[in-house]
Amino acid sequence: MISVDFKLLTSATGIAVLFATSVLADPLPSWTDSEAKSRIMAFVDTVTDPDSVQYVTQSDRIAVFDNDGTLWAEQPVYFQLYFAIDRLRELAEKDPSILKTDVLRSAVAGDLETVAKGGTAALFEILDASHSGMTVADFSTAVRDWINTAKHPDTGMGYDEMTYQPMTELLRYLRDEDFKTYIVSGGGIHFMRVFAEEAYGIPPEQVLGTYTNVEYQVNEGKPVIVKTPGIAFVDDKDGKPINIERTLGKRPIFAAGNSDGDFAMLEWTTAGDGPRFGMLVHHTDAQREYAYDRDSHIGRLNNGLDKGPDLGWLIVDMAKDWSRIYTGTK
Repeated sequence: MISVDFKLLTSATGIAVLFATSVLADPLPSWTDSEAKSRIMAFVDTVTDPDSVQYVTQSDRIAVFDNDGTLWAEQPVYFQLYFAIDRLRELAEKDPSILKTDVLRSAVAGDLETVAKGGTAALFEILDASHSGMTVADFSTAVRDWINTAKHPDTGMGYDEMTYQPMTELLRYLRDEDFKTYIVSGGGIHFMRVFAEEAYGIPPEQVLGTYTNVEYQVNEGKPVIVKTPGIAFVDDKDGKPINIERTLGKRPIFAAGNSDGDFAMLEWTTAGDGPRFGMLVHHTDAQREYAYDRDSHIGRLNNGLDKGPDLGWLIVDMAKDWSRIYTGTK
């Protein structure tokens, strides 16, 4: 509770101090004063209050978040695909013969429509061609260089500037209340680990994602981990709760996503005993971001809209519930 000295309020300085204190006291300043914000804060208050019958011990306060479309934007294609295509172009300049298929030639030409028609198989083909043969350390360096220089084709912003300010506030708020926050995403684990700590405050060991095949090798006397062709595990849909259980050994009490690829993760999380919170980010803001759901080729949301409310999940309306979208804007 904030203690107020009413004598102090008689001065302009006092009013300014009180205003500043009020702003600092709000853990979610980029969320509008809506039901969404109230429900989140009520849940956190309940599970962190030792006097509450729904109190959850610190060790069990686990929160999991999808990345693409939940923590940063994902349109018109996943950002990792932009990285992979840029990387493929660099490789093709040195050796054009690597463009062996229509999918790879279309990707380098910027024909994303043809790539999209190829579905997941086309995406994995591009990832194989652009990621394989690199040590994990060299791959991380390439991702970091790209993040520091590449610009989004629609906004002209850096990709790391297109993280969602309200969600970074939510992550920080949860950690301030002794939650442990994890990313559980269909994106590549080695890709996300490069920027997750700086962008979200989530360290690499708390990032779960899709991972390619890798090999342990000794090159010129130096032991390294090398990315090799093929996908070892896809961290999407049913794979998400499986990966959480295998890696964390506990069921989270808070889960957030934005698409039907996250449905199983939210369903499993909220089906547990005790207090649970499921949340879906609904992209409704065509003016400040993008508006899409049921028919989108990226981040399709059907089951979540149809079943989520009956399961008690919060559906966040970006246009109404967020006063600010990107961290890179005001």
